[in-house]
Amino acid sequence: MSVLEGIPIDLSIVLGSTSIPIRQVLNMSRGAMIPLDCGHNDPTRVYVNDELVAEGKILVNGEHMSLEITKVVQRGES
Repeated sequence: MSVLEGIPIDLSIVLGSTSIPIRQVLNMSRGAMIPLDCGHNDPTRVYVNDELVAEGKILVNGEHMSLEITKVVQRGES
């Protein structure tokens, strides 16, 4: 086992984002829709420890979702 295999990282996969008032969040019920700042063809972003490292697209196969990496972001490119 490599010494690197035991190091924890924070991995985030971001579909999109939005800014909404807290009162809107408090009034939400099941099935509420939250509009995001992206379209379905826009890339999904992958962050490691809050740094953008890749982009990809979401794939859905029945009950399972996965991310296909389409671009690895070079340091300083974001």
